[in-house]
Amino acid sequence: MDTLADRWLSAEEIGRYLGVTIDTVYRWIDRQSMPAHKMGRLWKFKKEEVDAWVKSGGAADVNE
Repeated sequence: MDTLADRWLSAEEIGRYLGVTIDTVYRWIDRQSMPAHKMGRLWKFKKEEVDAWVKSGGAADVNE
């Protein structure tokens, strides 16, 4: 089983996976409704949720 697909990823890991900076990840959480889950003080991500969000155009509408 693919270890990336079945575990929670950190903001740094999801940024690396998507090829963006961690600042962009946090901006997308705040402004673009990127699927993220707060666990204590940390944001965690499920790869399949982020993939679906990207495919639906969630990352495309960036107003900066």
